[in-house]
Amino acid sequence: MFEKVLIANRGEIALRIQRACRELGIKTVVVHSEADREAKYVRLADESVCIGPAPAQQSYLHMPAIIAAAEVTDAEAIHPGYGFLAENADFAQRVEKSGFVFIGPRPESIVTMGDKVSAKQAMIKAGVPVVPGSDGALGDDPQEILETARRVGLPVIIKASGGGGGRGMRVVNHESELVNAVQMTRAEAKVAFGNPEVYMEKYLEKPRHIEIQILADGEGKAVWLGERDCSLQRRHQKIIEEAPAPGIDRELITQIAERCAEASRQMRYRGAGTFEFLYENEEFYFIEMNTRIQVEHTITECITGIDLVQEQIKIAAGVPFALKQEEIQILGHAIECRINAEDPYTFMPSPGLVTKWHTPGGMGVRTDSHVFSGYRVPPHYDSMIGKIITYGQDRKQAIARMDIALSEMIVEGISTNIPLHRELLHDPVFIKGGMDIHYLEKKLASRSKKSAD
Repeated sequence: MFEKVLIANRGEIALRIQRACRELGIKTVVVHSEADREAKYVRLADESVCIGPAPAQQSYLHMPAIIAAAEVTDAEAIHPGYGFLAENADFAQRVEKSGFVFIGPRPESIVTMGDKVSAKQAMIKAGVPVVPGSDGALGDDPQEILETARRVGLPVIIKASGGGGGRGMRVVNHESELVNAVQMTRAEAKVAFGNPEVYMEKYLEKPRHIEIQILADGEGKAVWLGERDCSLQRRHQKIIEEAPAPGIDRELITQIAERCAEASRQMRYRGAGTFEFLYENEEFYFIEMNTRIQVEHTITECITGIDLVQEQIKIAAGVPFALKQEEIQILGHAIECRINAEDPYTFMPSPGLVTKWHTPGGMGVRTDSHVFSGYRVPPHYDSMIGKIITYGQDRKQAIARMDIALSEMIVEGISTNIPLHRELLHDPVFIKGGMDIHYLEKKLASRSKKSAD
């Protein structure tokens, strides 16, 4: 086991990794920007190193500074959390070339699965169903692009091969818009991701977003740990997640999940990973793989009892893989609400001083947050300031506990999206379960229209 791990991230995930390390008896080094000097995880770390000013490019994304911090503190491994560096093959390679262990997949796995075209080809090879679309990157010939669209069937979506976070996508409903959409997406992809390649997929009208969690040891062993429903999202950013996914046949889940585990065995994947699917008309379609721990890993931990971050660390440390598929049980139901420092309906970020912070408690309630009364939310980073997770014997109980938990939560000094969460928990469509990925966007658009009228 490692004696010391450097945590190359911030916010609640830095604290989450820190807790996992402390339970395993591992000392932690936290790197931080000048803006996060007073953060909870900095105060609680065995050692901390300020690596630059507030802007992420000059601190949290500054690879040489992170590696230098690992060198001066004698850390053995680096955990990137779930930020940009977690899926950066160059960073993983630099870490390992510098003599440290990267707590995550091998660089080659990140490259393969980070490129959506090569990821899709790997899944087809492993027998995982994919969304109908182009066989690879689109060429420049307008006629070929048109013929591909006709074969796939309109509407289609043009996606950047190197995209992520909901960026680099464009829906096309008419043939006349097709060539221009490809050219625009290609130009945007080059600027945003440094990779101009784009591909085409069938645009599903009312899909759900379902993801399968896996753990693999990098030596050919892999298990799956249930699924999550992340359909309640806005602009491809998740708002509420739950596990297991309501209303989907368990046998079908098992079939798809086992293929994901087999794909992980074939590519000798290492660590935690998530296979993301669109689900429509009782069919699963692979869209991408996230080669890292997810924000919503918490709900999988609730329904399996397995600490995913600890398992990541143990795999990276070379501890023999002890998990067996037949021993993994899915029990109960869990829900996660992402708490963001923002206006609940316009989503305008709301940085500033948190004058009062009180988190909920009770049976089946978990709060993952680095915030405290007197904490100043910096304007430089993502607006997420915490997560409330509830667990119950069934979905109804998990929802009831979440409603109570949010009613108990007090945040003053900044705006948060808690009012939106509370509204959604009482929404009849959410209560029924199984809403598609467009539901929240349409609900908010309808609300905005009513306000304008």
